[in-house]
Amino acid sequence: MTRSYQIRTFGCQMNVHDSERLAGMLEDAGYAPAEGDTAPDVVVFNTCAVRENADNKLYGTLGHLAPAKTANPDMQIAVGGCLAQKDQHEIVRRAPWVDVVFGTHNIGSLPVLLERARHNREAQVEILDSLETFPSTLPARRDSAYSGWVSVSVGCNNTCTFCIVPSLRGKEKDRRPGEVLAEVQALVDEGVLEVTLLGQNVNSYGVEFGDRFAFGKLLRATGGIDGLERVRFTSPHPKDFTSDVIAAMAETPAVCHQLHMPLQSGSDRLLKEMRRSYRTAKYLSILDEVRSAMPDAAITTDIIVGFPGETEEDFQATLDVVRESRFSSAFTFQYSKRPGTPAAELPDQLPKQVVQERYDRLVTLVNEIAHEENRAQVGRRVELLVASGEGRKDTETNRMTGRARDGRLVHFTPGDARVRPGDVVETAITYGAPHNLIADGPLLSHRRTRAGDRSEAGLKPKTPGVTLGLPSFGTPAPLPAAVGGCSVG
Repeated sequence: MTRSYQIRTFGCQMNVHDSERLAGMLEDAGYAPAEGDTAPDVVVFNTCAVRENADNKLYGTLGHLAPAKTANPDMQIAVGGCLAQKDQHEIVRRAPWVDVVFGTHNIGSLPVLLERARHNREAQVEILDSLETFPSTLPARRDSAYSGWVSVSVGCNNTCTFCIVPSLRGKEKDRRPGEVLAEVQALVDEGVLEVTLLGQNVNSYGVEFGDRFAFGKLLRATGGIDGLERVRFTSPHPKDFTSDVIAAMAETPAVCHQLHMPLQSGSDRLLKEMRRSYRTAKYLSILDEVRSAMPDAAITTDIIVGFPGETEEDFQATLDVVRESRFSSAFTFQYSKRPGTPAAELPDQLPKQVVQERYDRLVTLVNEIAHEENRAQVGRRVELLVASGEGRKDTETNRMTGRARDGRLVHFTPGDARVRPGDVVETAITYGAPHNLIADGPLLSHRRTRAGDRSEAGLKPKTPGVTLGLPSFGTPAPLPAAVGGCSVG
């Protein structure tokens, strides 16, 4: 009988995309997704290790699964991802009912490890210190019929003192441009309208082959693929952000005027302690240049509160940069001490109550500014790619939800139109809330798409691994000629 699987993903977009690869491999190995409330034969946890509570969350969830494993010894539990890379044999010691532990560098080993654990009747732990094969060489079962992730690189060469990711993901490895474009084309051939280019430090793409302008060229080439309507990317690093990327965003119609630019702190002293290698003047100059080229750009960020040694003056500097930057939203975090990082050894670790009080003030300011920015959108005509599952109250409000080109979430009223996820609609904003926009007027247009057809039919893309018959790493083939155009902003 076909064995069923379920993947539970914690963490960043990179983890989500890795889970698509895991699903693709399991299906190629003969597994099928678990349906409804049916207990799966295999449960895979794809974990994150960035936050301190990631450990507690995983071990708590594994504890809840122990009775199910006791009741059904043939059920298998696998743990992969960043926490598996970090804890390795600790996972099996704390949760001996786990069957497989695999790391970030060998996600392609999962089907073999599951079979070996089943045959040997003992846990299999396999953690590699370096990348076994580039994830793009693996098949992927995509989560969406209309939007897809495409990795341009894995790993990170930065040495931020608070971050554990480089030690878990390794040094940056860049894909050949031809491989990236081939994967994008494969998604477009399946009806996908939007891709997001992914990298731990996406705009340093090209460092392996010595081209600091490679990412801007890749943006233009990706935006030139016929049938692809939207291109996004995440996450860039301010130190690697160059004017040619801004020009590519402004001049390539398919590239969305959305930028996620992590700030982390507005204190130059703390940025130095964090080894962020830019200062607030540099950061703000990038935002000024982006808005000069694309006045409609929506800019989001990441901010850490309570880094060791943060003073009230440091925190006020962060609030000042937030006020000047006018972010449309921000991901705010309380500093989390991660063993193995330089920041964990710094003196002056702040008391929880101090961090919480500053965090609350930051969130209040971020929300106030986001609300003001969203209210300024009222009356604006927007094009939405209709989404699935992003509006939790859509059923009770008779609304649907879509993403505007600038990334803002918009809840809209479809009226009598038979709108599907993956379709494209135009509407006008009638209300700006702190975290989303509302459009309760009649639709101005509705375009049915192949992505909508496939979404309605319950079909999701399955893409094979992309290798072009070439080695995974090394000097890339030349990019195709850049495709220019007029700014859509």
